[in-house]
Amino acid sequence: MTVIAGEWEAGDKEAGAEAVAAAWRAKPWPDGLLSLSLFVDADGDRILHYSQWTIEHPTMDLPGGGAYRLYRGERQTVDRTPGAIVTVRVDTDGPEIARTWIDAVFDALASDRALPEGGIGGFFHISTDGTQVLNYAEWETAEAHRRAMAANDGSVSRGPLWDKVRTMPGVHPRSVTRFHLYATLTP
Repeated sequence: MTVIAGEWEAGDKEAGAEAVAAAWRAKPWPDGLLSLSLFVDADGDRILHYSQWTIEHPTMDLPGGGAYRLYRGERQTVDRTPGAIVTVRVDTDGPEIARTWIDAVFDALASDRALPEGGIGGFFHISTDGTQVLNYAEWETAEAHRRAMAANDGSVSRGPLWDKVRTMPGVHPRSVTRFHLYATLTP
């Protein structure tokens, strides 16, 4: 499966998300498109689009889009519903570094006995060219993520394995953005 995801700034994020949703509802559904979700920024003026495709090289006429493949993902708990999606984007020096970094995150999560409350799951995607990672992280609320970041100096948690994640050579942080679901469209 291929994921196309991207973000852009909008003066009025709700109106922008509604305009995109209305346009997609009005046009024929492209072959291979399973779903299109639109999210609005919990702290600013960005819109996120996240679409899932059955075809390998889809084209999407939305801004800022990049093609990704899911590398690893899991939910820590299945009995909670995400109230916020947090996108964590990093650039990497290549696909091997991307995989190594993601594996280091999972090692840190697995060994951490003091994870903050509110985290539900994370799904790590690697761009098709191997130079970017997108973590689509599920949280109970945007506020739970804000508290976790504030308590841990801009990281989800602390400790030697988290230090390895934060300082890994070849990994260049880009952005962390909290979103709320606006709409999910399906054929």
